[in-house]
Amino acid sequence: MIPVCEPFFEGNEKKYVQDCLDTNWVSSLGKYVVRFEEAFSHYCGARHGIACSNGTGALHLGLVALGIGDGDEVIIPDFTLIVTANVVILAGARPVLVDVDLKTWCIDPTKIEEKITPRTKAIMAVHMYGHPCDMTAIMKIARRHNLYVIEDCAIAHGAEVNGQKVGTFGDVAGFSFYGNKIVTTGEGGMVLCNDDKLSERLRLLQDQGFEEPRFVHRVMGFNYRLTNIQAAIGLAQTEKVKEKVARKREIARMYNELLQGQPDMTLPWEAPWARNVYGMYGVLIGNAFGMNRDEVIRKLGEKGIETRAFFYPMHRQPVYQGNDHRFPDTSGSYPVSDDLARRGLYLPSGLGLRTTQIQEVVSKLLECRR
Repeated sequence: MIPVCEPFFEGNEKKYVQDCLDTNWVSSLGKYVVRFEEAFSHYCGARHGIACSNGTGALHLGLVALGIGDGDEVIIPDFTLIVTANVVILAGARPVLVDVDLKTWCIDPTKIEEKITPRTKAIMAVHMYGHPCDMTAIMKIARRHNLYVIEDCAIAHGAEVNGQKVGTFGDVAGFSFYGNKIVTTGEGGMVLCNDDKLSERLRLLQDQGFEEPRFVHRVMGFNYRLTNIQAAIGLAQTEKVKEKVARKREIARMYNELLQGQPDMTLPWEAPWARNVYGMYGVLIGNAFGMNRDEVIRKLGEKGIETRAFFYPMHRQPVYQGNDHRFPDTSGSYPVSDDLARRGLYLPSGLGLRTTQIQEVVSKLLECRR
């Protein structure tokens, strides 16, 4: 079986983890947490990085640190992982859904302003599958309406807009280091920001609200700490991040060459202003296959190729169909999101993928046609 994605370790991971074990610094205190925060934030071009236990925690911390909560609304894309909506609800606010762009698969800036109300406090821009959002347009809208911007960079380490890396446009940004990400710590995340006071508040909230005198708490915090062992892996991964991004783009180039011109198949796009890092290489399956996307996934599985369906739209999530006032309004129409969810799948995209494996994936994908 060619896996859809798997971690790739080629640097100092074992060396750094062994150092943690040898010195007994295995929890959230330790030099590797600080070194990882500094290395990753420097790579992205942000002043501050606060390591977290996961990407979900990173986004939640960002929302709470910005003061977003009860009665507020946060605009999010309808096509995203459910985490995007859940963290808004977890913060006490309500997600407001916007359809995505046909080419980038990211939130459509032309549809944002129609969803802004007096309750709107922020826009959450999700850089989908490695292609960045149009941050130039989004930041203009945010400034015009005095809104915060939170970037969800979970699958987009190193992606760029006009030469500037994602995670440095908005007020805060959240990254995930789950096992299928370009930089991985197994589980883990990081919040980036450029504001000194906001950074201090993020650290306070991340660590249970601990401050002097210890055990006297003035704010409700969370345990979103990252362990020194995880940070050690993350530092080693960050030392190779430029090579990892280059490899992701090379994998995408090979797929593009082999699949270009195939009838009724949409390949991932790269806008002229963007640098797509192809966190996952996704395609849309059309009628030429003579079967639906799920049947293609099943057939590829039988042929030894593991794939994944695209995300399921927020407006169709069963959990949000109730009457809870915190849930998003799911009554609208989101045709692009629906089409992506119906036809999209991503192919094996791991950093360790060999050229012969890419050729095999494409060959067996095309064999699925009737």
